[in-house]
Amino acid sequence: MACVVVVGSQWGDEGKGKIVDLLTGHADCVVRFQGGNNAGHTLVVDGRKFVFHLIPSGILYENKKCFIGNGVVLDPGVLLEEMDDLAANGLAVSPERLTISEHTHIIMPYHRLLDGVSEKAKKDGARIGTTGRGIGPAYGDKILRCGIRAGDLLDPNLFRDILAENVAEKNFLFREKYHSTPIDLDEIIKEYSAYAERLAPYIGNVSLELHQAHKAGKNILFEGAQGTQLDIDHGTYPFVTSSNTIAGNACTGSGFGPAHIDEVIGIVKAYTTRVGEGPFPSELFDDTGDTLQKKGGEFGATTGRKRRCGWLDTVIAREAVRLNGLTGLAITKLDVLSGHKTLKIADSYEVNGKNTTEMPATIRGIRAARPIYQEIPGWDEEIDAVRNLEDLPRAARDYIKRMEDLTETPAMLVSVGPDRGQTLLLRNPFEKG
Repeated sequence: MACVVVVGSQWGDEGKGKIVDLLTGHADCVVRFQGGNNAGHTLVVDGRKFVFHLIPSGILYENKKCFIGNGVVLDPGVLLEEMDDLAANGLAVSPERLTISEHTHIIMPYHRLLDGVSEKAKKDGARIGTTGRGIGPAYGDKILRCGIRAGDLLDPNLFRDILAENVAEKNFLFREKYHSTPIDLDEIIKEYSAYAERLAPYIGNVSLELHQAHKAGKNILFEGAQGTQLDIDHGTYPFVTSSNTIAGNACTGSGFGPAHIDEVIGIVKAYTTRVGEGPFPSELFDDTGDTLQKKGGEFGATTGRKRRCGWLDTVIAREAVRLNGLTGLAITKLDVLSGHKTLKIADSYEVNGKNTTEMPATIRGIRAARPIYQEIPGWDEEIDAVRNLEDLPRAARDYIKRMEDLTETPAMLVSVGPDRGQTLLLRNPFEKG
């Protein structure tokens, strides 16, 4: 029995979906604990491509139980669309296979509208690059204690009462501040009452079910979204997401006791990418960056936006080790580096004339950071067909070793391609001893 947390160690898009999919083969339960449909996991299984935004990627295994925790903000329309798409592909999702926490906050139409108009109202330099899915406003209402939770949908009178207060307040903002069209209370009630009817069998007590699963000796896998540098408290604020993306939130975002966590795996892309606005010290603006982007197929799974690319940055990787308590690295997209004569790894920064091995605390400090690189020989061979670590080119093995040394964390898994089978599992976190 083991409880394992998987998190992103950079700015998201590290390939968590594939790793979670692989590890799900050894788990009994898979839990999504934060974020919303601003995240996306792309999986390639037997040549078939699946993109999930809300449903845990473990849903592709028929004998696994999936959970959406209280730390998630849930757009019911998006969830039902995902469920319908799976059903159309012969993978029907029953209540026995998916439980949504009754404490999960619901994204409403006014959250999406607020996301758009508020971002548009900002000056260019202050725009976050939000996906416009309503994530931030939904988390904002949660903190302001006026949010609507999944359990509230099941009580029509309570739902109407909370919604009426929110609509009145939001319409004031739409009219007076943003000069936009107000929203209609009755239309929202009609739409969300239909969602409630379909989702009612899936809404339950996730914390209790996980407690019971743990007592029964089940293996539990916690699936994070986004990455460490997008954490609302510890990331490159304010260019972050609206939830805690680090491993500690696996417990608060699901109602599971922290003493039960056995392993924390950090997904680290063999280079670095970022989508949207915000500082990115090792970003490349040359042909090398373009090559990484094209060969790596670096487009956001949720937005389709081109990802910015740069060399591996172990300053942020070490910070991820510290913030998450990582016990192992899952290195992804190592194959994308094939063909480079020389590779670079940022192991420190120069900030306003001073060297540092840590991420600066302020946004101005991060913007001023200039990476200091180590250089390491690359390799020419394509490695997507390799299935054993010892069969990798010596230079590729040296690169992995350098990542381990600079982060003081062992590699647990190495991915050499997008398919489930293109993975070297060096140590199984669900197998103790």
